[in-house]
Amino acid sequence: MTELNPDAYCKALRQFLEPHRNEENATPMKAYMKGRYEFFEIKTTKKRALAKEFYQEYGIPEQDELDKYIKARWNEPEREIHHIAQEIAGTDMKKAKPKVVSLYEYMITHNSWWDTVDYISIWLAGRLFMSHPEMIEEYTEKWMASGNFWLQRCALLFQRDFKENTDEKLLFDLCTRLAGKKEFFIRKAIGWILREYSKTNPKAIEDFVNKTALSPLSKKEALRRIKK
Repeated sequence: MTELNPDAYCKALRQFLEPHRNEENATPMKAYMKGRYEFFEIKTTKKRALAKEFYQEYGIPEQDELDKYIKARWNEPEREIHHIAQEIAGTDMKKAKPKVVSLYEYMITHNSWWDTVDYISIWLAGRLFMSHPEMIEEYTEKWMASGNFWLQRCALLFQRDFKENTDEKLLFDLCTRLAGKKEFFIRKAIGWILREYSKTNPKAIEDFVNKTALSPLSKKEALRRIKK
């Protein structure tokens, strides 16, 4: 395995992906993402195979070094590099320490769009908070008070895979506090997280939706699995 500093690691990853760039497919993907990013447009299966080869040659940074390695790539123009970076951040969550949440916050608030924010919310923040539940109150309140709707979306979504371990009181409180927001990504997230929890407790969701002034979008999404 070749050990590289963050800048060299980033350069090596770009050189690894560049020969597989597919300009013909890049335009539709760029349009789908509202023109926000450039793309190599490497299909997901191929991208994962290439990433695996890259890790075998250059390794994966240790948890304590993630900050400098991830930030070195988070401002790259191609979205695939961001995707690989966030996957690297989630490779060894058993060793993740509470301080890594500051990196997650950086990733959420820079180059922000739903594809990275949702991954970070569920697979990074969610798994970190599952291991360190003492962090939940502090950071959900911090993110709610931030005024940043991507951080607020993270506060809503981090419990997606908690199932019977979901803090129902917190979930309903966050949804109620954000119910009046006009931001599409907040309304959609409210509906999504309520729909996911309806798999565990459908009656609680139906009761909450019926008594709460949610947007039509949030209600529709929340009840999708309940009202066929």
